Amino acid sequence: MSILDETDRGLLALLQKNDRLSLAEIGQELKLAPSTVNDRIKRLVRNEIISGFHAKVNPEKVGLDLLAFVFVGWNEPQVETAFLRKVAESDAVLECHHVTGAWNYLIKVRLANTRDLEKFLAQELKSIDGLMRTETLIVLSSAKEVSSLGV
Repeated sequence: MSILDETDRGLLALLQKNDRLSLAEIGQELKLAPSTVNDRIKRLVRNEIISGFHAKVNPEKVGLDLLAFVFVGWNEPQVETAFLRKVAESDAVLECHHVTGAWNYLIKVRLANTRDLEKFLAQELKSIDGLMRTETLIVLSSAKEVSSLGV
């Protein structure tokens, strides 16, 4: 049994589309009182279904034109701790995923240009003792890129 009812799903859809809607606007859309909307949002936050509210920034408008995915690999398990620490400290890394297959992790990075990507790879990633290999894919264009979930 899901802890989300149809009203919660509708609320999540509205908030993911525009989290700046007023409680009254959301209530009107969902046919709920603003106080009920507020209570539901608080419950969703308390239950960690909503993990935060964020501004979506256009990367190109702030000079971060290059998007790349980097596969990272090593053979010795102790490398993982240093790698995860380095990733957590890096503003360039948007996502980090432990993956199956020939690689240990896949990271998504946003930087200004290829020169900055080269610097990131050399100074941040490849400086990690025991990191053996990387493979970088530079994104030419994105047909779809969303952060909202179809709940």
